[in-house]
Amino acid sequence: MANALPDTADLHTGPALTPMALVKAMALAYRARGMDPSGALAQAQIPPARLNDPRARITAAQMEAVSYAAMRELDDEALGCFERALPWGSYGLLARASLSAPTLGVALKRWCRHHGLLAQAIALSVEVAGERAEIVLRQVRDPGPMAELSAVSVLRNIHGLAAWFIDSRIPLLDARFPYPAPPHVAAYAVLFDAPSRFGAPEAAIAFDAQYLALPLRRDEAAMRQLLQRALPLTVRSYRRDRLLVQRVRDLLANQPLAAHNADDIAARLHTSARTLHRQLKEEGASLQALKDAVRRERASQLLLRTNRPIKQVAEAVGFRNEKSFIRAFRAWTGHSPGDWRLR
Repeated sequence: MANALPDTADLHTGPALTPMALVKAMALAYRARGMDPSGALAQAQIPPARLNDPRARITAAQMEAVSYAAMRELDDEALGCFERALPWGSYGLLARASLSAPTLGVALKRWCRHHGLLAQAIALSVEVAGERAEIVLRQVRDPGPMAELSAVSVLRNIHGLAAWFIDSRIPLLDARFPYPAPPHVAAYAVLFDAPSRFGAPEAAIAFDAQYLALPLRRDEAAMRQLLQRALPLTVRSYRRDRLLVQRVRDLLANQPLAAHNADDIAARLHTSARTLHRQLKEEGASLQALKDAVRRERASQLLLRTNRPIKQVAEAVGFRNEKSFIRAFRAWTGHSPGDWRLR
């Protein structure tokens, strides 16, 4: 994608979490073409001597700066990962070609298909099994030392673009990669914010299939603005999650007898309790309000559609005793469970 030059005033601001190994792969792309990467490294404030330090990390701003410089100097947005260079603007073309899709699922399938027209070294697909969706990357040709940069950059690119299309964070369930765990394996928890597995037959990221049905929320004007600064999509996480409320409701409804404390729910959604509370607040909701709504709906259905005693209804919706249930139900509806059933 086309990108404006990032501000290089202080690229060291923020945590240094991105592994230097990705930058080292970019340097290999330079050398394969008989070019010198020192200019790109200087723009990103990365000392060349640190390329061979397996413990070295850089900030998101440095990663953005070095990627921008390398793409421009190599005229290759794929950074040497494929059998041919992808000229400046290639990924912007892919994004624009998917913009008219009615849903995210159609947009991603279109993006994957069009990517295959630009590069045959990898094959991308969107695969769905039940409630699980995956974007799968299969290596058609041996990527050699570019294996990690290829998988990480392409999957982060499409994941970031997908989130931008629907204006929503898309939490990953897990990720897998077709190479051994690297020395900097701990960095993958930051790169993909999900459990990662290595030595798999192919690379992939998995997420809740419900996101595929969401409509695209962007237009051509937004696309033009994005293409002025697209790289942050691939190096920084998107915050808002438009499906979070529904995902929490589904979890509460499908497991009514579980404890449903914040830590338990957050773990099942692959996030932290603090992040869960913050993101629900951003969506104008709270965990307690969602728990009350799900319990109220289930209790109302049981009271109206069954002859279960009040005590059994209370237990079925997660209350430890009948008195607590009656008190809560009256607060929800203004009526006792018995009066509600009679009405």
